[in-house]
Amino acid sequence: MKLNISKTVWTIVMALIGVLFILPFLWMLSTSFKPEADVFKFPIEWIPRHWNAVENYRTVWSGQFARYYWNSIYITIATTIINVFICSMAAYGFSKLRFWGRDAMFVLVLALYMVPPQASLVPQFLLFNWLHLIDTHIGLILLNSFSIIGAFMLKQFFMGVSNEYIESGKIDGAGHFRTFWQIALPLIRPGVATYAILRFIWTWNDYQYPLIFLKSKELFTIQLGIRLFGDQYGDVYSLMMAGAVSAILPLLIIFAIGQKQVIEGISLGGVKG
Repeated sequence: MKLNISKTVWTIVMALIGVLFILPFLWMLSTSFKPEADVFKFPIEWIPRHWNAVENYRTVWSGQFARYYWNSIYITIATTIINVFICSMAAYGFSKLRFWGRDAMFVLVLALYMVPPQASLVPQFLLFNWLHLIDTHIGLILLNSFSIIGAFMLKQFFMGVSNEYIESGKIDGAGHFRTFWQIALPLIRPGVATYAILRFIWTWNDYQYPLIFLKSKELFTIQLGIRLFGDQYGDVYSLMMAGAVSAILPLLIIFAIGQKQVIEGISLGGVKG
């Protein structure tokens, strides 16, 4: 079999780049298992000789960290469910329903995406203050309940659904919502799963909105909790790395569970594009 030298070289180069990307995470994971005295030993002990993982993680979780963690979990899950549902309906409407001004309205929606989020922070704050939603988790969930990029992304998947399926639903007497829920949405399940995972990651990592719209410490999310933890233990790298590993653990779990759907969604979008 003829050896493809160019392909082999590129594979090796990409493998080395991949290793460089994953090294910081491996160092963070290794450091979270070490006693503080072994953190900066040289050469680096990737596999700790002395393990202090139990004490490190016990210290991290002994304070308010668990409360912040729970706050982020249910805020992120609720936001993801609501956001995906609303964006899916918007995408279905813009792709499969015919009404006057549909395309112009969609262009207007896309134009709003060019407005930086920071430019709307003051109006959002004033509106939510008037609605008495400042310093509440409900307000934080509502802030992320719709995404222009989500509607645009899901619209591309809906455009790949044949109109014959929609027409068959109408013939059987199904209304718009039933056609959307029982016919169109299941056909783009990989795309929905892909966006749901991305939405989960974006919401979990959100720092700006919790910083501005939350005041009470008991309502803080994990991102604000990490900041407070850093103020308290910023010089203790083993504890900081244990907190960081704990913070990214749900993201790794979500991606591991939905990896197959993400690959299918990307492949499906690539074929349609």
